[in-house]
Amino acid sequence: MISPSGWSEPGQTPDFDEFTVVLRGELQVETHESVRRVAAGQAVIARRGEWVRYSTPSPQGAEYISVCIPAFSPATVHRDQNEGA
Repeated sequence: MISPSGWSEPGQTPDFDEFTVVLRGELQVETHESVRRVAAGQAVIARRGEWVRYSTPSPQGAEYISVCIPAFSPATVHRDQNEGA
């Protein structure tokens, strides 16, 4: 995926584990417990049932790969209702 500077995804509580590797730029990963900046060459795991929100506040945006197990589905991502789709 490629996300521009200033992009933000609605928060979600998915029914899958999500493994994300940042290839370029920096991704911000927010949970109820922490806010992490994940730089190129680093990875982060969001566990199923954990609330998470992804964004790219840095000027260079980000390019990253996410692998969801089981596979991503709109029916199992459970995005926050007050933030849109």
